[in-house]
Amino acid sequence: MPRTMTALFGGTGPDWECREVPVPDPAPGQVLVRTEAVAFNNADTAMLDAADPANGTGKEYVAGFEFAGEIAAVGEGVHGPAVGERVMGTTARSFAQNVLADHRHVLPIPDGVGYDEAAALPTGLLTEHGALRAGSFQAGQSVLITAASSGIGLIGVQIAKVIGAGAVIATTRSAARRELLTRTGADVVVVTDEQDLTQTVLEATGQDGVDVVLDHVGGQTFADCLPATRVDGHVVNIGRLGQVRSTIDLDALSYRHLRLRGVSFGFTRAAELGAVMAELTPQVLPAVAEGRIRPVIDTTLPFDQAKTAAARLRTHQAHGKVVLSMP
Repeated sequence: MPRTMTALFGGTGPDWECREVPVPDPAPGQVLVRTEAVAFNNADTAMLDAADPANGTGKEYVAGFEFAGEIAAVGEGVHGPAVGERVMGTTARSFAQNVLADHRHVLPIPDGVGYDEAAALPTGLLTEHGALRAGSFQAGQSVLITAASSGIGLIGVQIAKVIGAGAVIATTRSAARRELLTRTGADVVVVTDEQDLTQTVLEATGQDGVDVVLDHVGGQTFADCLPATRVDGHVVNIGRLGQVRSTIDLDALSYRHLRLRGVSFGFTRAAELGAVMAELTPQVLPAVAEGRIRPVIDTTLPFDQAKTAAARLRTHQAHGKVVLSMP
């Protein structure tokens, strides 16, 4: 194995910078993965902009959270993934030719799934399935997914269908993405720039509202979801693509006896994240193997074109995930 590798650093300017750094060794409980592809999330460009020394912290860091590749080495106490196994996973500092990860935070790549697709799956799979579990979802229930045309939201639509949602209602700001959401499995699409979210959802559910909401937007959208949720329903906030603050109608919350949850499956709770990923094995991974869950990939670029990838992400026009292939 080479002693050095290329890693992508933020905090050096407005864009990422490639550097040569030592290849790390796995500590107990860790695996070292030789990466074949990595995928972007919304947090990546937000962190890059926040660390820009021109108007941010200037704190340097290795970027990335999502990867796919092959196990190159394992640390002491690892009895799961073996050297040579194809895996996909999530960890900080994943935009590098070799990635260290907790062995509980990687999943086997099903046969027939390429590295580019695999890299675009882990965050969406664990977040959306974990959020449905947090919302006490049961087969046959209806699900509302906001910002469903995002890379992670598209995975959420597919997972909800695979695990038995009676109906999936998906929101997007752009009418141009209606067909994408319908093709992905949404039963009803709400174009929020043209339609009232609450009213449209109520009309689609016979005025009852949905059973479970997965909200990726926050702000006013989160508030609008409450009166669109049935009595005793669940609203789970996952992201804040719109605003981090929301002013809600407490009558909608109280009279409907709603249950509100917030989820953030970060790395500070390693065991919890491992448990969430383990829950994917019974239903979700087989559906990936069968092709019933697939990431929507907007663009795949070589690793040295990270600047181009950032520009694509910043336009907010990407239809699905942006992926970098390793040399």
